Amino acid sequence: MNDKIQRKIIHVDMDAFYAAVEQRDDPRLRGRPLVVGGDPQGRGVVATASYEARRYGIRSAMPCAQAYRLCPQAVFVRPRFEAYREVSRQIHGVLARYTDIIEPVGLDEAYLDVSGVSTCRGSATLIARDLRQAIRATTQLSASAGVSYNKFLAKLASDLDKPDGLTVITPEQGAAFIARLPIGRFHGIGRATEARMLALGIATGADLKLRSVDELVAHFGKAGRWYAQLALGEDERPVQSSRERKSLGAETTFARDLDDPLRIRDELDAIAGEVAGDLQHRGLRGRTLTLKVRYAGFETHTRSQTVADASLGSREAIVALLPALLARTEVASRPVRLLGLTVSGFETPQPESRMVQLELF
Repeated sequence: MNDKIQRKIIHVDMDAFYAAVEQRDDPRLRGRPLVVGGDPQGRGVVATASYEARRYGIRSAMPCAQAYRLCPQAVFVRPRFEAYREVSRQIHGVLARYTDIIEPVGLDEAYLDVSGVSTCRGSATLIARDLRQAIRATTQLSASAGVSYNKFLAKLASDLDKPDGLTVITPEQGAAFIARLPIGRFHGIGRATEARMLALGIATGADLKLRSVDELVAHFGKAGRWYAQLALGEDERPVQSSRERKSLGAETTFARDLDDPLRIRDELDAIAGEVAGDLQHRGLRGRTLTLKVRYAGFETHTRSQTVADASLGSREAIVALLPALLARTEVASRPVRLLGLTVSGFETPQPESRMVQLELF
């Protein structure tokens, strides 16, 4: 009998992330082929292409000069990495509502292990659906997600229904999925290794599974063992998260700037309720509340207030501090693009997740 607990892994991948941020922030770019990267007249490369540009064959890492030849009408913009990092922080703030076992991959991807999470009735599929909606509500950007029982398959699943998709590969589906998977799609198999495998008659996962470990090691060295494991659907790599939680917060970027103080207060009340819910779910109380305000010109200000004891654990306690914090901002006279609230200075350590075996999908 196998007593091993089945893992539940989600891979979240933002859709055309850099380009999507640019199109969100500049309405003139929406619906147009957009390339984020270097000068098309120089030696720069494509960092990200919008889906409109991808229809012309433009891909990441392609020389911008080649991208221009493929689509002369494309708009080329230079990357704004600070803007992307800020949005990435927002996204990871959303993910942290569901689990602390998060492994970021760059600015636009992350793995989550939700094996012991009871949110959404313990269903990884429902969690993935919920967090995608939360990401859109917070950032006005779409994310695709893959759900499976290991990182290898979750990553593949997230790429199957882009953009704005959700794909689940259950343990019952894993073997058949891997069998028909083209060998170039396997984790760790680049173009050179793919060519060598094709020369050996290994074109799919089914072909790979027929080869012995010794044969694969003879051809590919130590990596051969890894390829043999993947052919069996085995990937024991953990979702690696070693950061201790020091704060918890939420923020929202608005599709249209806010200039009504009453509307601003209503939005902050909603964010306060969201943060309080997360704090209560994790059994946390903090000492410091930080208000974040980004104005229409992308200028960002933060204002903080610390209380004597760790009493910030409820919506009421958070809301009570808002008037004093707002009085130290310019929200009454400047349009607001983003609002956020963060609680920090935790007194009670976060309890470990209970490993409860719930329905996988």
